[in-house]
Amino acid sequence: MKRRSSFFAGLALALLGCVSSLSYGQGYLKASGRIITDEKGNKVILRGMGLGGWMLQEGYMFRLSNIGQQHKIKAKIQEVTDSAYTAKFYNQWLANNTRKIDIDSMRSWGFNSIRLPMHYNLYTLAVDQEPVAGKNTWLEKGFAMTDSLLNWCKANHMYLILDLHATPGGQGNDLNISDRDPAKPSLWDSQANQDKMIALWRKLAERYANEPYIGGYDIINEPNWGFESADDKRGTNETKNEPLRKLMVDITKAIREVDQKHIIIIEGNGFGNNYKGIFPLWDKNMVISFHKYGNFNKQSAIQGFLDISEKNNVPLWMGESGENSNTWFTEAISLVESHDIGWSWWQLKKIGINNPLEIKLTPSYQKLLDYWSDKGPKPTKAEAIAALDEFLNNIKLENNIYHKDVTDAMFRQVRTNTAVPFKKVVIGDNTTINAVDYDLGSQRTAYFDKDTASYMYTPGVKTQGNRGRAYRNDGVDIQRDDSGYHVFNIEDGEWLQYTVEVTKKGNYTAKFNVATDSAAGQISLTVDNTASAGNIAFTNDDASKNWHLAELKNVQLKKGINRIRVYAEKGGFNLKSIQFIKE
Repeated sequence: MKRRSSFFAGLALALLGCVSSLSYGQGYLKASGRIITDEKGNKVILRGMGLGGWMLQEGYMFRLSNIGQQHKIKAKIQEVTDSAYTAKFYNQWLANNTRKIDIDSMRSWGFNSIRLPMHYNLYTLAVDQEPVAGKNTWLEKGFAMTDSLLNWCKANHMYLILDLHATPGGQGNDLNISDRDPAKPSLWDSQANQDKMIALWRKLAERYANEPYIGGYDIINEPNWGFESADDKRGTNETKNEPLRKLMVDITKAIREVDQKHIIIIEGNGFGNNYKGIFPLWDKNMVISFHKYGNFNKQSAIQGFLDISEKNNVPLWMGESGENSNTWFTEAISLVESHDIGWSWWQLKKIGINNPLEIKLTPSYQKLLDYWSDKGPKPTKAEAIAALDEFLNNIKLENNIYHKDVTDAMFRQVRTNTAVPFKKVVIGDNTTINAVDYDLGSQRTAYFDKDTASYMYTPGVKTQGNRGRAYRNDGVDIQRDDSGYHVFNIEDGEWLQYTVEVTKKGNYTAKFNVATDSAAGQISLTVDNTASAGNIAFTNDDASKNWHLAELKNVQLKKGINRIRVYAEKGGFNLKSIQFIKE
């Protein structure tokens, strides 16, 4: 399972061959009618990744939903350590979380752009911290980090899109998104905060005006605010959005004073999707961003944005999406690319399986989580520092768990409906296959599961995808156990495919390591779509769920490549492994 950096560099030469030549631009990007082009007029489909959690931590990314905003996380760390260690922790966090190896790896997987979620406090002081009211103190830290990231992107011929994720004062009622402190004036309650935001964008544009690998300026992330009604906490019902439009017009004016070249990307209210009152557009080089999470991947889900694009003759960009299963990823990317819409996924790494890189959850860090959620004792200062130091090491790419199934779903599976081996398996006289190592591929190609994605924003739909949230991000339900992983929650009619190489033609006995959840289960098997050796029924009369072997004899395998499918004729059992023994 620990597929680390030695694998990364070599993985995606094949992936890159699958990526359209239209993906990689030359020179400054620009809005050309309803598409984005490079300086030579070639269409560019942005295929990007957001670096969530680097400059701005959101609690859920690190199992800290009960704490929430970054400034609260920082206070919790200081409470179990001290102020000096906390400052050191955050400096090391910024150094370790995203490095050149991360950008190199993303390029090798097929990405051609990066979206940088910026926290304003790395670039300038908060309004209430300024020594002179109304003045702006510029901090080199954020600019230097952005410079380094841009250089890594340049080296990989990738575009960098700057995204102001946390604005001065905070732009919404979802506090985590912008690290907002509700005890202080919001962006919308303070002209000083708005002036600082405008000045920051002018400063950024002045610094990067002549950088062609800056793909654009995403000037405000996911505003969610009730301007007409304070009860409209999400901003989804606003009909005018006058303060939002005015601020974006003012920011654009400040940018254009120093930079006439770069695309300006705007987002509506209601987490980027409510554009009522925003039009007409005020600049000729603009892109409309929308964010898509947890709804169905049908044209009707994006039709409103397609209508906006057509009416205003402006390109669209799906500036944020993800946080779902591989099935959903493939479908969403296929949908938007069919309309020449680029995308940026959220996010590269966190604790969890539905991103390319997973940060490992260790026992020492879990003890901190238990304390912070009132489920365990307070660690000593030494224990807390040791746990946090280990965590800082684990956020490095080489210590992450790489989920190749995620990147496969985002690139290869968008372009071909074929399955390939998840791991190379050679069947000799006695070979065991882990059940969780079924083929890489889409639903109904590599596997069939009745529950393959989450539609959390669709009323009445309660599907989840992988209910165990372990090992892989497909629809197959996988649980961790004492010796690894197993497939569970198997329902009638579900199946798994394994592409294997067989060294000797002949008959084999297949031994299935199973544990029944109910009185009985039944398995059948096909080889290259041909039924083989009937099926096997098994019971566990005491319903103890202990692992035991169920045998199916006379399974005929040919020498060379065989595609074996294991069918659950009757579900209600768990599957750990399949052993093939030459008869």
